[in-house]
Amino acid sequence: PLPSVQYMHYGSTIALYMTHSCSKLLEERCNRILRDMEGSLTARDRVGIQDFVLLDAYTSESAVLDNLRKRFNENLIYTYIGTLLVSVNPYKELGIYTKKQMDIYMGVNFFELPPHIYALADNVYRTMLTETNNHFILISGESGAGKTEASKKILQFYAVSCPSTKLLDNVRDRLLLSNPVLEAFGNAKTLKNDNSSRFGKYMDIQFDHMGGAVGGHILSYLLEKSRVVHQNHGERSFHIFYQLVEGGEEDLLRWLGLERNCQRYSYLVQGECAKVSSVNDKSDWKTVRKALSVIEFSESNIESLFAIIASVLHLGNATFVADSQGYATLNNKNYRKYLVMCDWLFSVGLTHRKIEARSEEVLSPFTVDQAVYAKDALAKAIYGRTFTWLVNELNESLANKDSSRKTVIGLLDIYGFEVFSVNSFEQFCINYCNEKLQQLFIQLTLKSEQEEYEMEGIEWESVPYFNNKIICDLVEEKFKGIISVLDEECLRPGEATDMTFLEKLEEKMGGHPHFVTHKLADQKTRKTLERGDFRLLHYAGEVTYCVVGFLDKNNDLLYRNIKEVSVPRVLAGTVVARNLHPVATQFKSSLVGLTEILMSKEPWYVRCMKPNEGKQPGLFDDVLVRHQVKYLGLMEHLRVRRAGFAYRRRYEIFLQRYKPLCPDTWPNWKGTAAEGVECLIKHLGYKPDEYKMGRTKIFIRHPRTLFATEDAFEVCKHELATRIQAKYKGYRVKGDYMRQRQAATKIETCWRGMKARREREKRAWAVKVIKRFIKGFMTRNQPACVDNTEYLAFVRQNYLTRLKENLPKTVLDKNTWLTPPPIMDSLTDHLIYLFCVCLPHLQLQIKGLTSSIFKGTKENYPHSVGIPFMDTRISKPHTFPQYSVPVVKYDRNGFRPRFRQLIYTGSAAYLVEEAKIKQRVEFNNLKGVSVSTLSDNFLILHVQCEDIKQKGDLVLQCDYLFEALTKLCLVANKHNFIKVVQGSVKFDIQPGREGFVDFKSGQETMIYRAKNGHLMVVSMKLKTVWPLNSQNEQIHFLNY
Repeated sequence: PLPSVQYMHYGSTIALYMTHSCSKLLEERCNRILRDMEGSLTARDRVGIQDFVLLDAYTSESAVLDNLRKRFNENLIYTYIGTLLVSVNPYKELGIYTKKQMDIYMGVNFFELPPHIYALADNVYRTMLTETNNHFILISGESGAGKTEASKKILQFYAVSCPSTKLLDNVRDRLLLSNPVLEAFGNAKTLKNDNSSRFGKYMDIQFDHMGGAVGGHILSYLLEKSRVVHQNHGERSFHIFYQLVEGGEEDLLRWLGLERNCQRYSYLVQGECAKVSSVNDKSDWKTVRKALSVIEFSESNIESLFAIIASVLHLGNATFVADSQGYATLNNKNYRKYLVMCDWLFSVGLTHRKIEARSEEVLSPFTVDQAVYAKDALAKAIYGRTFTWLVNELNESLANKDSSRKTVIGLLDIYGFEVFSVNSFEQFCINYCNEKLQQLFIQLTLKSEQEEYEMEGIEWESVPYFNNKIICDLVEEKFKGIISVLDEECLRPGEATDMTFLEKLEEKMGGHPHFVTHKLADQKTRKTLERGDFRLLHYAGEVTYCVVGFLDKNNDLLYRNIKEVSVPRVLAGTVVARNLHPVATQFKSSLVGLTEILMSKEPWYVRCMKPNEGKQPGLFDDVLVRHQVKYLGLMEHLRVRRAGFAYRRRYEIFLQRYKPLCPDTWPNWKGTAAEGVECLIKHLGYKPDEYKMGRTKIFIRHPRTLFATEDAFEVCKHELATRIQAKYKGYRVKGDYMRQRQAATKIETCWRGMKARREREKRAWAVKVIKRFIKGFMTRNQPACVDNTEYLAFVRQNYLTRLKENLPKTVLDKNTWLTPPPIMDSLTDHLIYLFCVCLPHLQLQIKGLTSSIFKGTKENYPHSVGIPFMDTRISKPHTFPQYSVPVVKYDRNGFRPRFRQLIYTGSAAYLVEEAKIKQRVEFNNLKGVSVSTLSDNFLILHVQCEDIKQKGDLVLQCDYLFEALTKLCLVANKHNFIKVVQGSVKFDIQPGREGFVDFKSGQETMIYRAKNGHLMVVSMKLKTVWPLNSQNEQIHFLNY
């Protein structure tokens, strides 16, 4: 019942950080807390109190109502009364039923976290395992309050929290899937709830010694069979009828003779509400079919089950007309083939009554009304027995095959107290059931409270409460109660009617303080009662019942000859001419059996409430909630729980939570838990009349005492948390620093070692090299051998390197040739020959290729003849695979100049900016190169483009035009793809888009973009300075 804060478990490690000065500060803080023990109640004022037991005004309905409203407005739908859980339906998704929430509540103390259905389910489960005894959870509330959902959440929690094996998972799946089957056959839409349970259900979940779910058993109570044949306006029959019609497969419907239209069936349209927006019949049908398969219903049983459901629909369409004598005869006969019964017997059974007169049997014909009654009675009987058979089949599927002793948790999902504008026999039985459960509830609660007090050695104080035994006796007392009078009236010979039953009640119950009729009431009360009404003053309030239909519903009569036309698999051996026991007596007996079951188990309670009638989220109806608080018996239970002491906790738990408030108990108490609690409460200043010390628990009388303690703990907790955080952060930072320093030391050690090893290896290598060099120098003039081979190779390499840098300027200059070392004397003449003959010959061949391309076509070609070609114009020759030269590239759009490098490799040409490749042109994709006839240095590379995303042709300017183009021909192995063009050159900007470069001569060189968008190149006209022929070209080159 404390704010939603996890218990703080402070380990003994923290004590290491608490010095003597810290203890003084802690003592001063505790003294300050003691001066402010009343604390702040702001949070409790806003969100309410988690446990009604801690309300000061616990006898006030208004205080209880106000606390519920506060919590509901904050989406806190659960509240405790001790171990009883109050649940208010929010009518919206809150996101509090996830797997993560289940994990949070598993294995946690009941009051450690905020109230939740999972907390109660987990506490029941752990108590069962610890004490190895049986428990039950009673879930009650009126229709639409969320009882069915609460039982689902409990089952889902156990499905997740229990141990898992293949066998246990199979049992778990069957337990979970029994719910949708029972909902389909036992739930229906009512005015208050779209999925209202129209029967009471008690389910036992059996667990083994390890806590695994190994089986289950289901008991059902008082199925509302009358709903099969009649529904009020705005209500529906049981879900299975609509699921079959809307979701059934076409072949199945054809076999059953059904149509996919609920309006065609009389039993489904009386409420004029066949479609419900919140119910998906097609989807639910699939769920039911899957569930029946998992629960292992045989196909033949499933077919028979749906055949019976279909026969009820066909039976509802049977109509009768009066013959000439006024007797009933069947009007329509088309549906008979789907009813699996003899045609003649069916006709006779629904239109005649068999009367036994001594040794003879006489058929007495029905009127139309009697025939309709007989038909409806048969339909109800068929559905009722089918539901009973279904429950038995589920029990057989869920049965535990292991005979060893098992512990049990029971779930009782039963109808709550019902008060309608017109209350009939069903409401009478339901409210009688709630009276019995309330009686059991008070007895068990008082018993558990008294046992706890006696166990702890606390004096028990008598608790005043309303004992509803007088009402239970009024209903069930033998020979005198309402049920006995009803049975007597049903069984007596003669014409018994509902009014004669009421007269008998007035005769026997007259003067009872909790019974009144129109005849027995005073003048004022008589105005609120009809002549056919009687009123009972239940523990929850007054309820007026209308006696019309009491006798018929109690008899649940089937005429004797009806059993001859009933479906054998469902009704054989179970239908008799008259029930051996009327319905009310059967229900009373089943309640006695249920009470015996519940008395043998430990009780837990969930009280479900609805905040408004309109199913609207966020709306809290005070009048409706107050009414439910009253008839759910919450005030009675609260008074019992508050008898004497509002709060009780085990010493260990109380000390563990509040020990930081006392310097003597923090951080570790050395003595027993009881001594520690006594020391703690003396330090906090509890008065003697505010608490009692039991054998294992402390009992606190007033909630305000606990709230003051909790407020003090909230203040202390934050300060302690701050101190612990500071110590922990310091510890973490120090640890990180030590690890980093250790790592740095290791890295430095490894680095120094590596450097030393490298230096040693380097010196050892140097020693070997120097030795070999000296030995080679000493033997340099000797023939080549192992000792001087490396030295001589070094001498040759050194000479060639120096020669490369100091070659003569012309081939005729032989005086400046470097003097070779003795080892190179024999090679000197060969080197001179290569220099003077071979190398110029290669240049002449390349120059010859240039001449064949440009001679007589390009104006400035003669000026390039005397300039030798280089391997590269950017860096040393070995840097690039083939050739490189600086160029100016003009943008295809706008013709802006860009400085680039043009590089040739074996397969492609690259346009590069610094180290970044701007464009790559495969030689295979190079269609050709265009140059002008004038003296400009422009070239246009035409590239083959197949994709619009590819770049177009390249427009370049190169100072070494002839060298670059000749090298391109050699590298690309294309000698005829250079075109010398006069005037303009067309190029592709991109596929489908063209540009132009215009060439002309002028007084000065200019490059600009003309008005027509073309690139204009103006070049100066040059004059040839000598007559150019092949011999002159060679001489000119060699002279150069």
